Amino acid sequence: MSLFAPVARGDRTPLGRWFWTVDKLLLLFVFLLIGFGIIAVAAASPAAAHRLSGPGVKIDDLFFLRRHIFWILLGVPLMLGISMLSVGWAKRLALGGTIFFLLLLVAVAFVGTGTNGAARWLAYGGVQIQPSEFFKPVFVVSTAWLLALRFEDRTLPAMEVSFAMLVLVAVLLVRQPDFGQTALIAAVWLVQAVLAGMSLWLLAALALGGTALLGVAYLTVDHVADRIDKFLTGGGDTYQIDKALDCFRNGGLFGTGPGEGTMKFRLPEPQTDYIFSVIGEEFGVIACLFLAGLYIALVVRVFLSLLDEEDPFLLLAAGGLATQFGLQAVINIGVNLKLLPSKGMTLPFISHGGSSFLALCLGMGLLLALTRRNPFLKASPYIERWRAA
Repeated sequence: MSLFAPVARGDRTPLGRWFWTVDKLLLLFVFLLIGFGIIAVAAASPAAAHRLSGPGVKIDDLFFLRRHIFWILLGVPLMLGISMLSVGWAKRLALGGTIFFLLLLVAVAFVGTGTNGAARWLAYGGVQIQPSEFFKPVFVVSTAWLLALRFEDRTLPAMEVSFAMLVLVAVLLVRQPDFGQTALIAAVWLVQAVLAGMSLWLLAALALGGTALLGVAYLTVDHVADRIDKFLTGGGDTYQIDKALDCFRNGGLFGTGPGEGTMKFRLPEPQTDYIFSVIGEEFGVIACLFLAGLYIALVVRVFLSLLDEEDPFLLLAAGGLATQFGLQAVINIGVNLKLLPSKGMTLPFISHGGSSFLALCLGMGLLLALTRRNPFLKASPYIERWRAA
């Protein structure tokens, strides 16, 4: 036993089995992101507190940092606990979670709360929860289970059932409205469906259908039309993205230094949606590139570990979770750099936010559980059928 191997290899306790089977490099990437997030929220917290303070209301500069650390203290044990689950129990957790959070999404349609015309949260006893955040990772694993059934029995309508579930979820999310989450969930489902053998003709048809629906949304929903117009023409109220770009210009390559940023005080939501711009101002473009590289390394690590995966469920579930994680980072970074239309989506493990952070810990815990290489776990009963297919 050494400093780098605090648990003996022959230890058959749950902790010992977890330590020798979990993907330690993937876990390292996650902790690096969480550590980076603490620094980023510490930089953004004074700006967020300043924006929310007003006559008679004074918010402490470190208010959001303290809350972020609180969510970390809750989320990290949750993630590690879930990562110790066997594949079977991880699947059961995801299926149960899908049903539970789907019911909460339905509840949002009737008793949801929110701001600016969007009702996306449920509030009870002073606590707010955004069900769509928690629904994403469990839905990904549940659709992976459904699609994997195709390899066991080609006659099962697994693709059709999973698509019907996607449509139901899309209807509930668009009703809120939350087009960003809808697009993210649909994109992940498409990746999983392609991995499960969807024909290219059907993929093209769905792509055309999605484009048509986007066109309908543009023509009928003022909120969508406004954001697309701003992105394409640069006209209208572009205050948010202009201030985000000003942060990058002020920071340059190496940044102004921790706590020295000034443009961040003009940012809307500097602790959540635009935290990447705060990083750009105080730590520079090089730090932003390093952070983007961490996300790329994490996603690549997952897919490399799946190259020799023989269980279709594990391939679809882990691949879907990695895709969801990577796309969420791409959307947030793209919005901050004016590469994508404005969309309120957090930067994984970096942005402040209770529902978002805990949901990410849930998803990463499932991903760590599904990518464990545990010699004591039995293989899926239909691996041999899948090999022969």
